[in-house]
Amino acid sequence: MIDDLATLIPKMQTCRICQGLELGPNPIFQLDAEAKILIAGQAPGRITHAKNRPFDDPSGQRLRSWLGVDEATFYADNRMGIFPMGLCFPGSGKAGDQPPRPECAATWRAPVMDALKQVELTLVLGAYAIGWHLPQLKGKSVTEAVKYSAKGQNGIYVLPHPSPRNNRWLKQNPWFELDVIPQIQARVRHLLDRPASR
Repeated sequence: MIDDLATLIPKMQTCRICQGLELGPNPIFQLDAEAKILIAGQAPGRITHAKNRPFDDPSGQRLRSWLGVDEATFYADNRMGIFPMGLCFPGSGKAGDQPPRPECAATWRAPVMDALKQVELTLVLGAYAIGWHLPQLKGKSVTEAVKYSAKGQNGIYVLPHPSPRNNRWLKQNPWFELDVIPQIQARVRHLLDRPASR
């Protein structure tokens, strides 16, 4: 029997399966059974952990511009979902944040994806999310993965991370913002033009 989202969300909010997290457990996600657009990222960063809100930083500003939505829509419209591979900040490593904890995806990913019946557009950010949602691209470079998904086959696009640290990649790959972003914005507009249920 598949749990519905109303059953899964409180279980995730109180999840403590990952032991010894640097800042302790703090599951951060944004999900509703009416979600039509799903952002599948890596894991919350230190700033997200502190603010308790995903993408409330310069990366989020760029991501919202890529989607063509304002902040209110991004956070308050129940058709927008955010579900990272790891729900909690995994801690700091030598070259940035640690990878998402594998226990998290092993426990929650499949049940939640099964419960999200309305999703029509999935935006995938990062190697771990790519490996789960598009396993045929596991181990490929970000550029290869973005190019592979550039037409949004099966309603899935791979995005480079919207961090300012990727400015160089964006300059080297202008086709992404010229050709792919308009497609994504058109799909987002199409999905959000339908009246929200609340």
